[in-house]
Amino acid sequence: MGQQDTPAFGTRYLVDKEKIYDYNAWDHVEWSEEHIEKAMLKIEEQKQHPVWNAEELLRCPAEQWDKFYNKNERKFFMDRHWLLKEFPELNFAENREINGNLPIKILEVGCGVGNTTFPLLECCRNDKAFVYSCDYSATAVRLVQENELYSEENCHAFVWDITKSTDEIPEESLDFIMCIYVLSAVEPQKQKQAINNLVRLLKPGGTLLFKDYGRFDLTQLRFKKDRYIGENFYCRGDGTLVYFYTQDELHELFTSAGLEKLENSQDRRMIVNRAKKIEMYRMWLKCKYMKPLS
Repeated sequence: MGQQDTPAFGTRYLVDKEKIYDYNAWDHVEWSEEHIEKAMLKIEEQKQHPVWNAEELLRCPAEQWDKFYNKNERKFFMDRHWLLKEFPELNFAENREINGNLPIKILEVGCGVGNTTFPLLECCRNDKAFVYSCDYSATAVRLVQENELYSEENCHAFVWDITKSTDEIPEESLDFIMCIYVLSAVEPQKQKQAINNLVRLLKPGGTLLFKDYGRFDLTQLRFKKDRYIGENFYCRGDGTLVYFYTQDELHELFTSAGLEKLENSQDRRMIVNRAKKIEMYRMWLKCKYMKPLS
């Protein structure tokens, strides 16, 4: 098959199962009952060997992220140049009606070292936009502020634990809030408060854009002993935390905060190790929820 005939990313469907090893990945693959049963058995095994220092990890999660960024700095995560494909609402050049001539205001939650912030600024540099970037790791925020692309003219980076209130951003002033692989790092019992705090900052008609891990994702099933904290909640080897969602959970979380659903979808992908003839399954959830106009 020539390069021009290669299916586009996101549209590679496994129609003929005999061709499963023709590519490294397949999109939107439905899970079999056997896969789900194996996943549930794996999680039951994890429960038998929980992490021993859960209370310490939950007491101050920011410390673990400070250690992470002190060690890795800007070398771990890649810039998210796929943002406009996943969230075309952010293509402000084609969506000027969002705010008329007023600046479009965006908050990136859990900004890390700016892997969403700077691609956003790059794609809207000729438009009127302002990006707030927050993280509860002071080290991450410092790295954002030290980036040569950072300017207080169109960006403001600050330390914020979203489970608490903030006065860095006026209430009902944001057009978009971006939560990409960040809410899952918050203790489940505190996530509702975190969302309530964020929603207060959205203006009526503003949208929360979300992407995170889905239940039974490969990442969850790969955890071995001493990683399980609670139902679908784990710590990684570096002490950072991660939770795995269902669509219903997210819908309840967002609607209970007063938001209305625009999208709540699954992104299922099969990753294939063609050499070892092994299939692995990824699951991400993408949501768009809007604050009602009245």
